[in-house]
Amino acid sequence: MSDLTEGQLHALRNLARKHAGEAVPFVNISDARRLTELGLAVRSQEGWSITPEGSALLAAASGPPAWLNP
Repeated sequence: MSDLTEGQLHALRNLARKHAGEAVPFVNISDARRLTELGLAVRSQEGWSITPEGSALLAAASGPPAWLNP
């Protein structure tokens, strides 16, 4: 994830929230385009969406649940 800027990471998190059904603000187009280039998002007629690779990246970055690390 070190290759992502704060803006790109923010956009990716918003796309994950959108995928989960939450209402999210507009995504910065340049950030979303970069995520698309990296295979972490796709663009469709409905807007930007997170890919399985983008979801996996966020899951890996979040680490194990807190209860596993007392």
